[in-house]
Amino acid sequence: MSIGVLGKKVGMTQVFDEEGRAVPVTVIEAGPCPIVEIRTPEKNNYSAVQLGFIQEKPSHVNKPTKGYFAKQGITPLRFLREFRVNDVSEYSVGQEITVSLFSGGEKVDVCGISKGKGYQGGMKRHHFAGGPASHGASKVHRKPGSSGANSYPGHIFKGKKMAGRMGGDRVTTKGLSVFSVDEENNLILIRGSVPGANDGLVLIMKTA
Repeated sequence: MSIGVLGKKVGMTQVFDEEGRAVPVTVIEAGPCPIVEIRTPEKNNYSAVQLGFIQEKPSHVNKPTKGYFAKQGITPLRFLREFRVNDVSEYSVGQEITVSLFSGGEKVDVCGISKGKGYQGGMKRHHFAGGPASHGASKVHRKPGSSGANSYPGHIFKGKKMAGRMGGDRVTTKGLSVFSVDEENNLILIRGSVPGANDGLVLIMKTA
C-alpha cells in the first residue's frame, strides 16, 4: 500500500522513443495534490492519506464542505480521494504530492470510470457470438439465444448475462508503463490507453 496521485485524462497521442519507434501514450495532467487529512489507526482504525485535486470556487461549495476545508486550512477542492498507506508519519496536512512521485519506465496502476455506452446488446456487452449468418437464419443474427429453461427452474437467475446498461464502472488497469514525466507542467505520459473519457478523473498508483 502506497500513496498515489490524482489526475485528469487529457487524451491520447503518440511520441517517439530513442530508437525512433512511435509509441501510443495517454497524457494525464496529475497534481499537485495537497494532503487534506491524515487517517490514523488511533482515530480512524486505519492508515490513509486523503488527497484533493482541482481548486473549486468557494461559491460552488456547500456549507458543511466549506467548513471541513476551513478546519484543515486548505482552499476548497473539487475531488477528494484516499490512499491507504502503511506509515503516515512522513506525511503532513498541506503537503503537496506531485508527479515527481513517478519516473520513466516505472509500472503503475491507473483507476478511472469507464466510458458509458448506454443500453447495449449481448454481443457488444458480453462478446456473445450471435446466431448464424445464413442457412435459413432469420432475424436472430445478434440475438443472445436461450436465457433459461421453461418448466424448471421457470425463471432467469440473477446475474445472467443479458442486454443492459454498459460502461460507467470503476475500472483499474494494472501494470502500465510510465513513458516519461514532465514535472514542470505536471504531466505524466503512460504507454497505451487508460480507463475513462477525456477530462475524467483518474487515480495513478505504483504497482504493488
